[in-house]
Amino acid sequence: MAAKLNKSSFENPVIRWVDERLPIFTMMDKEYGAYPTPKNFNYFWNFGAIAMVMLMLMIATGIFLAMNYTPHTSMAFDSVERIMRDVNYGWMLRYLHMNGSHFFFFAVYVHIFRGLYYGSYKQPRELLWMFGVLIFLLMMATAFMGYSLPWSQMSGWGVNVITNLFSAIPFFGDSIVTWLWGGPSVGNPTLNRFFALHFLLPFVIVGVVFLHVWALHITGSNNPSGVEPANKKDTVPFHPYYTIKDTFGLTVFMIAYMLIVFFAPLAATHADHFVPFDPMVTPQHIVPEWYFLPFYAILRSFTVDLHIPFTGFIIEHGIVFTAKLQGVIAMFGSVLILFVLPWLDKSPVRSSHYRPTYRKCNYVLLLAMFILGYAGSQPAEGVMLTLARCATGYYFLHFLVLIPYLSRNEKTLPVPKSINDAVLQAKEGA
Repeated sequence: MAAKLNKSSFENPVIRWVDERLPIFTMMDKEYGAYPTPKNFNYFWNFGAIAMVMLMLMIATGIFLAMNYTPHTSMAFDSVERIMRDVNYGWMLRYLHMNGSHFFFFAVYVHIFRGLYYGSYKQPRELLWMFGVLIFLLMMATAFMGYSLPWSQMSGWGVNVITNLFSAIPFFGDSIVTWLWGGPSVGNPTLNRFFALHFLLPFVIVGVVFLHVWALHITGSNNPSGVEPANKKDTVPFHPYYTIKDTFGLTVFMIAYMLIVFFAPLAATHADHFVPFDPMVTPQHIVPEWYFLPFYAILRSFTVDLHIPFTGFIIEHGIVFTAKLQGVIAMFGSVLILFVLPWLDKSPVRSSHYRPTYRKCNYVLLLAMFILGYAGSQPAEGVMLTLARCATGYYFLHFLVLIPYLSRNEKTLPVPKSINDAVLQAKEGA
């Protein structure tokens, strides 16, 4: 008796033949064709699709670069120069990959801020949000390891400084640093490990992105009004409405990306990246890439050791939180705090459109991040250090104090009963 085939509605005979045996096209049509989507998306919702495209582009260019890269301390810098000069279109692959990281992080930062502004972390999307934060952490790890691969003066010393931070962890810190280095100092084992992990982690990110999108299609997407779809009037099919809108947003984004790749590929590159790593010569000022600068500024905001009084009976001289340890805790805590954000914000209203005080606080948070970014690019002294401390203080105040307080005490504006009502109100206001 013949096996019963899946019925396929596609007219193309080849697609129908495949779909009857492996209904991948039916699944794609369900998830990205007829999938009901809130009809009031704005262009901030483009950045999820843009980030996914950038991830694929980074993996594709990275694979071809890896074919010509030599992960050895005596040859890594020269192999990068060979890619630029001798490999066919090697310069383009490297510039696409190098500048792609900047545009990838920009898209993800906009995506995260959109989630913060419109309350996309709230019930029932807590797990969706947590997968997103995990993707961000994996991106940071991947980018840091990729930063080391040219083995230039800036990247080599950047690895030395950042990995040394783990030595601040009590009891286990030195062992962790030795494990990361693969020996007593930054050297060839370090570069080999970072290259292997830099190649592997993007595929881990793809797996988490799959879970992220899966969770999205289970709970449905949030929208600018923060109201759940109530009926068919509130939604439109994903295709063609948002495939066209995403294509337009992606086209504009890619034009900006290509302008940088072909006309200003080194605009964000420090001069010390053109000098081979010399462990005997320390750069005057170590500057990470711009997307790490806010967290670097948080790290450097702590300069005074903290002695806990009356703890001398526990250990000799008492418990001391060194400035280095405080900075490490604050830097990692600034990202990890996002995991618990859904439980810090208990407000029943999602969107900042209807939370006027919370909306202003979000703008101040954005300003604080810009201040931290600029302060992180400057020496940690004088006015810059003071600004970094103030911005760091507001960052943690925002999440640990203001959000819990406002979620219980803020006077919110009337929320529309449906997405359709929100759209009509917006048209009347326009």
